[in-house]
Amino acid sequence: MSFDLHTHTIYCDGKNTPEEMVQAALTKGLICLGFSGHGYAPYDTDACMTREGAAAYRAEVAALREKYAGRIRVLCGVEQDYWSEEPTDPYDYVIGSVHYVKADGELCCVDNTPDIQRAAVEKHFGGDWYAYAEAYFATVADVVNKTRCQIIGHFDLVSKFNEKEHLFDERHPRYVAAWRAAADKLLPTGVPFEINTGAITRFWRTTAYPTADMIAYIKEHGGRFVLSSDSHSDQTLCYGFEQYDNLGECLLKNVEDVL
Repeated sequence: MSFDLHTHTIYCDGKNTPEEMVQAALTKGLICLGFSGHGYAPYDTDACMTREGAAAYRAEVAALREKYAGRIRVLCGVEQDYWSEEPTDPYDYVIGSVHYVKADGELCCVDNTPDIQRAAVEKHFGGDWYAYAEAYFATVADVVNKTRCQIIGHFDLVSKFNEKEHLFDERHPRYVAAWRAAADKLLPTGVPFEINTGAITRFWRTTAYPTADMIAYIKEHGGRFVLSSDSHSDQTLCYGFEQYDNLGECLLKNVEDVL
């Protein structure tokens, strides 16, 4: 692939500066690099950009776009959480993601730590992991409508800590019905789903989001995909992309088709 549109820098929870990421992209032969810092969300200040930081981020990316013009295309995007009300107008594109489930008026983080996730399931869902997953996918089903995104982020993030299915059975009828209902709601929008390898590089999963079963279902129903590394480091750009070449026309290989 010649582009990667899901990347994070020191402006949010990434490890490298934007320029270090551009240099790594050039080394990998990319023709386009998209930055997608976590948009400001007052309930998620450990991971997101501040408002002031977001302005500085946009200015630095704009400067890099000019500096590297003719060598690589640089885009300034944002990963917008479903519950954030921050404007996205200043950005080239939006990745719409759900990082929280809302229950009893409380926002419960889906992907922070396994202990935080377990505590939320016990407190708000009486230990019913399928009720929790149903709430998550019901929110994901509305992510395009809410964020007006060009890419649907990590569709099944709720399973981040479920490697080897030690928390719940991903073949359980309730779980399957929940994710299929979300996919059925999103498919008519035409917005591509990302195949996100980020949890592999952070050692939470051995497979990408979404699972192979989900990819097959989405493909069968006319959905499209874009490869994303969700990279938080200059070492993980485009990680694992080569294994998805078999998706054929469902895999978008032109940035303009995505945006």
